[in-house]
Amino acid sequence: MSKDFLVEIGTEELPPKSLKNLMNAFTLAVEARLQDAGLKHLAIKGFATPRRLAVLVTELDEQQAETRTEKLGPGITAAFDDDGKPTPAALGFARNCGVAVGQLETTETKKGKRLVFRDVNPGRATAELLSQIVEQALDELPIARRMRWGSSRVEFVRPIHWVVMLFGRQVITGKVMGINVGNQSHGHRFHKPGPLIIDNAPDYAATLRRAYVIADFGERRELIHNGVQKEAASRGGTAIIDEALLDEVTALNEWPVALSGHFEERFLAIPAPALISSMKEHQKYFHVTDQNGQLLPIFITIANIDSSDPAKVVAGNEKVIRPRLADADFFYKTDLHKPLAAQREKLRGIVFQEKLGSVFDKTERVARLAQKLASSTGADPELAKQAALLSKSDLVTEMVQEFNDLQGIMGEHYAHAEKLDPAIASALAEQYLPRFSGDKVPHSPVGITLALADRLDTLVGIFAIGQAPTGSSDPFALRRASLAVLRFLVEHHIDLDLRNALRQSAQLYRNLSVSESSIKQVFTYIIERFHSWFEDKGIPSTAIQAVMTKDLGNPYDISQRIHAVGEFTRHSEASALASANKRVANILAKQSDFSSDLKLDPALLVAPEEKLLAHSIATLGSQVRELINKREYTDALAQAAALRDPVDAFFDQVMVMVDDEALRLNRLALLNQLRELFLEIADISLLAPTKS
Repeated sequence: MSKDFLVEIGTEELPPKSLKNLMNAFTLAVEARLQDAGLKHLAIKGFATPRRLAVLVTELDEQQAETRTEKLGPGITAAFDDDGKPTPAALGFARNCGVAVGQLETTETKKGKRLVFRDVNPGRATAELLSQIVEQALDELPIARRMRWGSSRVEFVRPIHWVVMLFGRQVITGKVMGINVGNQSHGHRFHKPGPLIIDNAPDYAATLRRAYVIADFGERRELIHNGVQKEAASRGGTAIIDEALLDEVTALNEWPVALSGHFEERFLAIPAPALISSMKEHQKYFHVTDQNGQLLPIFITIANIDSSDPAKVVAGNEKVIRPRLADADFFYKTDLHKPLAAQREKLRGIVFQEKLGSVFDKTERVARLAQKLASSTGADPELAKQAALLSKSDLVTEMVQEFNDLQGIMGEHYAHAEKLDPAIASALAEQYLPRFSGDKVPHSPVGITLALADRLDTLVGIFAIGQAPTGSSDPFALRRASLAVLRFLVEHHIDLDLRNALRQSAQLYRNLSVSESSIKQVFTYIIERFHSWFEDKGIPSTAIQAVMTKDLGNPYDISQRIHAVGEFTRHSEASALASANKRVANILAKQSDFSSDLKLDPALLVAPEEKLLAHSIATLGSQVRELINKREYTDALAQAAALRDPVDAFFDQVMVMVDDEALRLNRLALLNQLRELFLEIADISLLAPTKS
């Protein structure tokens, strides 16, 4: 038998940016606790509005399943003496089972009759377990800061005002988080503010809808999305819907109604990103563009009320947005009076890191490093230097201090206003790319150079002062910076010796001595990001390690080799050649009298199979090396795969470790040639399967 189970936690307004995560976490936690209790269900769904978190479990077992326990004890002969009295062995076993000896049974086993303890646990009623399950789930929620209210010692993300728990129509009794459980919820704060009785768990969403609350987060989100698009279309434009803003607005409304408003066209003289940021951050408005992507003086707002006079709601929003945009206008015009070079002087007073100096100092270092990197990135060295010097100037502008998400973006606009070189202007915005996982990387040579130099400077400095990231702490986002560095170099096919670039960066720290071991640590940390990068692409870890073991310094070259080895693993010859390379490596490692400098003597080739292998290596080797020189590693390995048959024939027919020293050393030299050929790309012996 089963019933639907509902739990609703009614609170004061929950943090909108966390609501979706809280809903998902609560749902997963309830499901996990039900599973731990051995309670099966058909489906589970989370709900969330600004004032509630809820979970509905469909067809939940009414009772835990019966469990049977059977524990074997001592044999009958050991359990009872000749008079039939229980021995200490029987008494001890009974005591451990929590019963008297007379309650034990006997059973036949392969070793004869033994005492056995059998117990049947019928399982507890689900209704008895639900309060504890919910409380445990709430305790597990990822809440950064919990708060208390009143005289209670209970802590939660916001004060709790009611708790609804229904198992079908049955109201669960008891307390959760110090609140008496019942079936009384509350509807919309304005449309239906009074108590609301939930009669039956499966009727939850429908009951709330009648009280002007759309409990389903996803449904509300879709309603808002469609409403915003429809409202924008009615104004002749297209709404630009930011997904994070859409989630936040969904978390702020229980009965969403899309309305459009207007602002003065004169504000369009302000750079569009500033207007958009002001509308988005302060007012939670969606902006609208024309068919050419240009910002229109229109905004879409979501009202949490179905007003009888929408025009008044719109007028109120228009009144509120006007001073916000006026502030943005003032900030912009104020900033234009001071060029970026002059703004830069303020950076002297801003600490980048206590031991690494000011932000001004950082721009000096980055500028010199950018000049050095320009030869590899294809950028103009002087433009790269100028861009780096001005790269942080917009941080002290009025606009960016008010809207910090505009860093770099406003720098680009101010650079254009000053009529600086367009390459410098673009670089000021591109330096912060990628801003998030999956975001695009800089595309202009100057932008790539600035972004690369900036991150290398940070990585070298932070590692040098002993602040390397740990598994749980990465305050300077060095993992993200490392991935960005790799993306710049790989996606733009930039040939750069990363170790050398790190050394160049280290030399620019005037008051900080950066050791070679610190540089090695930074390099290793960056390169190690390749492991997760390529594993996400489905490339075997052995293929990655086969290249990494060569300790190369050029990330773009490393990535090409890893792709090639990953492709090679799909060849039918790969496994055999990998095993052969491993066998060769093991043989050579054990030969103390063999030197890799020993040259092959063709006159000492006796067996047809060793002659064939030598000829094949000589013939294919030149072709393979030519492809390696062109970095066509995939083709090089495909050519080298043709060595499989000669290698197999050699090991089948030729004895390497013969008594004749000259013959033995010559055969070792031949095998060394084979291994060295593959090692020019990667150590494919690491692809060989390990013996279990």
